[in-house]
Amino acid sequence: MEVTRYQSHAVSVIEINHPPVNALSSLVCQALFKEFVEASKDPSVEAIVLCGANGKFCAGADIREFKSTSLMKTISIEDINGNIESCKKPVVAAIEGVALGGGLELALSCHYRVAHIKAIVGLPEVLIGILPAAGGTQRLPRLIGIPAALDMIVRGRHVPATEAFQLGIVDQVVQTNAIDAAVHLAREIIGKPLDNRRLSTLPVQYNINIEDFFDNALKKAKIQFFGAQAPLACIEAVKASVELPFYQGLKKEQELIASLVTTGQPQAQQYAFFSERNAGKWTLPSGEGWDNVSPKIIKTTAVIGLGTMGRGIVTSLSKANISVIALEQDEKQLNQGKKAVISLLEKEAEKLNKQGKSSSFANGLGPVHFTLDFGEIRNVDLVIEAVYENMGLKKKIFQKISKILKPDAFLCTNTSGLDIDEIASVTNRPQNVIGMHFFSPANIMRLLEVVRGCYTSPITIATTMSLGKTLGKVAVLVGNCPLFVGNRMLLPYVEQAGYLLEDGCNPEDVDNALEHFGFAMGPFCMMDLAGLDVGWRSRMEKGLTGDRVPTGTPARQRQGNRYCPIADMLCELGRFGQKAGMGWYKYEKLGGRKASPDPWIRDFLEKYRNTHQIKSHVINSEEIIQRCLYVLINAGFKILEDGIATSPEDIDVIYNNGYGWPKYRGGPMYYAATTGLAKVYETLDRNYKANPDIPSMKPTFLLRKLVAVGEPPLKEWKTQLGNLNNKL
Repeated sequence: MEVTRYQSHAVSVIEINHPPVNALSSLVCQALFKEFVEASKDPSVEAIVLCGANGKFCAGADIREFKSTSLMKTISIEDINGNIESCKKPVVAAIEGVALGGGLELALSCHYRVAHIKAIVGLPEVLIGILPAAGGTQRLPRLIGIPAALDMIVRGRHVPATEAFQLGIVDQVVQTNAIDAAVHLAREIIGKPLDNRRLSTLPVQYNINIEDFFDNALKKAKIQFFGAQAPLACIEAVKASVELPFYQGLKKEQELIASLVTTGQPQAQQYAFFSERNAGKWTLPSGEGWDNVSPKIIKTTAVIGLGTMGRGIVTSLSKANISVIALEQDEKQLNQGKKAVISLLEKEAEKLNKQGKSSSFANGLGPVHFTLDFGEIRNVDLVIEAVYENMGLKKKIFQKISKILKPDAFLCTNTSGLDIDEIASVTNRPQNVIGMHFFSPANIMRLLEVVRGCYTSPITIATTMSLGKTLGKVAVLVGNCPLFVGNRMLLPYVEQAGYLLEDGCNPEDVDNALEHFGFAMGPFCMMDLAGLDVGWRSRMEKGLTGDRVPTGTPARQRQGNRYCPIADMLCELGRFGQKAGMGWYKYEKLGGRKASPDPWIRDFLEKYRNTHQIKSHVINSEEIIQRCLYVLINAGFKILEDGIATSPEDIDVIYNNGYGWPKYRGGPMYYAATTGLAKVYETLDRNYKANPDIPSMKPTFLLRKLVAVGEPPLKEWKTQLGNLNNKL
């Protein structure tokens, strides 16, 4: 049953029952409308309570129906909202679990709202490229004021019940059953006037210069959400709540959402949403899924190494209320790490306090114990090694802990690209070894690449993926290869940026083009932030620096392939980026964040081109974007071809959540599909023929095949990939 109704004395309780989150599908909307009309006409009913089954109020519209017109053909959410709000009998929303999107809009149409203390409310439509279009942008400002409403709507922010009460969104917060409390409230307000409880009839209250406020909001949004149209549409819709009567404001909502659909951004963001949701439903290359494998519950963990990554991982585990033993090699590093972790945990405790939750480390966060003694980790369920990227050191640690840990403990390595199988080879349980590639800062960044080795067992994979979910991460299962998925694709992207400098660009030209495309940061700003010396030292360890090309040699090559040594040359001069006050850009101080184009770099590049007899040419933004992004996409096709990622969606999830790809463009593989695979192929092929010493430009076999079979939709690439694997 989608909607059920039962009566508690004079109160009719209408319950939405559409697992798992009580989404408002077209059938639910029809049933809800019907039940509400019947309750409002029933003379034995004096008040109505609206609630959701299974501890969830409603997570909003069913976005699986967004591509259909079913909602438009039947009952809309606003039809229901209008009916509820105009009802002469008091209506109380009992909010448990979540009231998000259309769910909160439904609650706002009720005359009163009661929330359980653990409930969350919000209007997150902006995160899938649209805006609240069932009265949310018109009712919420009338309830809590323009600034607070705009902040919630433009950021798509989830608001805990205690804050919702402070803002005035809900009338009561209870620690017991919200439905019982709502029924009790409903009985108390029977017969009381409802005129001031109907939000559509209230004026929008404000004591600010409204024109300046919205002008500033638009300017900030254009910077903060560069290129994304939904935040701007949200601002326009909220502005309409001030300038237009309520029902004209509703019409404005519909006009704005129709306009957004024409941009293609909602489709891309909804694709990204579903891809993220499906990433946890992993399968092995054989097609065997996790359905028959139950993950083990992880209660105790250890983290080895308290550098930047280790501290973030410890904090993440503690936030998930998992016990952690944090281990370092000497007293000084242990104390430094302990101080940093405690600082991070105190900030987390403050957040919990604001949410009305326990602030003590014992109750609100998992306990953390700091030690130098490896023996103390012998009984933990899972260990995450987080020392710096050195194969010899990691193997030494794994060899040691495999002798200490209990037989069924899981051994995880936080590595950004080292061989998982080589690390596992020194242990007595290679089937329990897996990669957990966290992204910095690990306590904030959502992405987690889970890297399976050739011996990694399904139970190890299932447990690690489950742990990732517990930590609040977007966990994506990938195969073992140098640099895994994200960094493997990033390498040709960064290399191409260097070639663009050789061919005539300055760093700011490349960064501006890619930031205008939607990246939060261009490649040269990114390198300055991370530190140019990180990659340089890695290349030196591998013997990949120092082989200077003789003056007058037009082609800069290494082992037959083109190589750009400019980054190495900057490092040799101490230009390591922000930490040094100079890198690709100059900074006002050491560690400063404000980058300015450096005339010295321009002169350096000009001399470099003259020395190597490189004829530069004018390169426009389109060429910059194509050269950088198409090699990145090409690497993605090769990853699919090699079976390192099981689907293009997984690649897109990785880039959307870990590498700053603009979600309103869906992800690199989605972007390739919407741009046209033939265009990507032809551009790569043309560039490769002109530059045969750049292998990353050579179109992959899979890309060539997809073009040859008529560019099937992205959802059908798996079938083509399966055919390709069978052929190989």
